[in-house]
Amino acid sequence: MPLLDGLFYSASADKFFSDAACVQAMLDFEAALARAEGKAGLTPASAASAIAANCRAELFDLNALAAAAPQSANLAIPLVKQLTALVAKQNSEAARFVHWGATSQDVVDTGLILQIRDALDPAISDLDVLCDALAQLADAHRSTPIAARTLLQQALPSSFGFIVAGWLDAMLRHRSRLLALKTHALVLQFGGAAGTLAALGANGPVVAKYLAEELSLPLPAAPWHSHRDRIAEIASVHALLSGSLNKIAHDLSLHMQTEVAELSEPHSPGRGGSSTMPHKQNPVACSAILAATARIPGLISTIFSIQSQDHQRGLGTWHAEAPPLTEIIRLSAGALHHLSALAPNLQINASRMKENLDLTRGLIYAEPVSIALAEKLGRAAAHEKIEAACSVASKSGKHLRELLAAQPDIAAHLSSSDLDRLFNPLNYLGSSSTFIDATLAVNNSRKNLTQASARG
Repeated sequence: MPLLDGLFYSASADKFFSDAACVQAMLDFEAALARAEGKAGLTPASAASAIAANCRAELFDLNALAAAAPQSANLAIPLVKQLTALVAKQNSEAARFVHWGATSQDVVDTGLILQIRDALDPAISDLDVLCDALAQLADAHRSTPIAARTLLQQALPSSFGFIVAGWLDAMLRHRSRLLALKTHALVLQFGGAAGTLAALGANGPVVAKYLAEELSLPLPAAPWHSHRDRIAEIASVHALLSGSLNKIAHDLSLHMQTEVAELSEPHSPGRGGSSTMPHKQNPVACSAILAATARIPGLISTIFSIQSQDHQRGLGTWHAEAPPLTEIIRLSAGALHHLSALAPNLQINASRMKENLDLTRGLIYAEPVSIALAEKLGRAAAHEKIEAACSVASKSGKHLRELLAAQPDIAAHLSSSDLDRLFNPLNYLGSSSTFIDATLAVNNSRKNLTQASARG
C-alpha cells in the first residue's frame, strides 16, 4: 500500500529497495564481474566495456523480468538473458562472456548486499541526528527531577536527563553494530555453481579479489551460498535497533498520556488531530514508530527459521530471505527516521514532572529516609518504621514528611533540616550525573570520529 509508505518507511533509505534499485544492484555485480575478469586476462577488454555499458536498469524490461521470475525461481536468470541480448546487439563476441563463471545466487546475494550497504548510510545519518538530539536533552535536563517508574508505578526520584541518557546509550550501541555490518556481514558473494569457482579454473581467487575491489566489498575467506549467518546478523542488528526504537516510543507515549503530561510531540496545524474530537493532540510520531517496529518480530522469525539450507544451495530457503530482510531494514529505517525528526522537537514539561513527583504525598522519598534512618537504627528497624509511616500516610492522605516530623522516635534522629534534604529529589539522584557524563563522552567520541572521517 504505497499510500502508507510515509507512515512506515524513510524515503532516503527506501529508495534503495525499489524494483529499479534491485535490478541495478544486480547489474552492478555483472558489470564489476566483467571488469574483474578483464583485469584477470580471462576476457577481452572490449567485452568488459560492452557488458558494463549495458548494465543500466533503465534499459531493462522490469515487467518481463517479473513475469519470467516464476519460471526460474529468481530474478538473476531472466536478468542475465536480457543483459546478454542487449550486449549481443552491439557486440556478439562480448555477449559470450556475460555472467562468466558466476551463478544466479552470486548475483542475487551480492546485489542484495549492495542495496543494504547503500541503505545503511541514510540510516546512520538519521541515527547521528537522533544521538545529537538525545545528547542535548540529557545534558540540559540532568537536574530536571522526574519520577522513575518501575512496574508502571512511581519508584524513586530520577532526572529526565538520566532517562534520556539511557536512550542515547542504546542508540550508540546500535550505531556501532550497524557500522560493524560493513565489515562482518556485507561481503561479496562469489562462488559459481557449487561454491568452488571451478569454471574459472585456477583464476577463481584472482577474479574474486578484483570483483571485491570493483564493488568495494570485503572479500570473505570462502563463498557462503548455504551459510546464512551473515543474513541473520544483518536482520538481527536491525531488529535490535527496532526493539530500542519501540521501547523509546513506548516510554515517550506513556509520558505523553493526559494524566501524566510530562512530554508532548510538537504542535502544528493538522498534526495529531482527530477526525471527530477537536481537542485531541495525538502522539502520531510515536504511533508510527510503534506500528513499524511491531511488525519486525514476525519477520525476524522467518529469517531464523530458514538458517538451515540444504547442502551447497538451499531449495526455497535463500529464495525466501529478501522480502522479510528488506522489510525489516525498511521498517527499522522508517521508525528511526520518525524518532530522529521527533527528538529535537520534543516538548518538555518540567513543571508537570515536579507535580507528578508530589502525587504520592512524599511516599516516593521513603527509601532515602529509610537509608538515612538506618544509619542510626540499623536497616531492619528503620525499614519497619518507615514502612509503617507510609501505611499511615496512604490511609490518612497526609504527607509523609508531616507524619515523620510528628513522630518523636524518628524526629530524635532526623531533624527538620534533615527531612528537608531527604525530601528534595535533587539530593537523591545517586550517580546519574556521572552516568550521563560517561554516555556523553561516548557520543562526543562518535562525533569526533565522524567529523574526522568526513575530512578524509
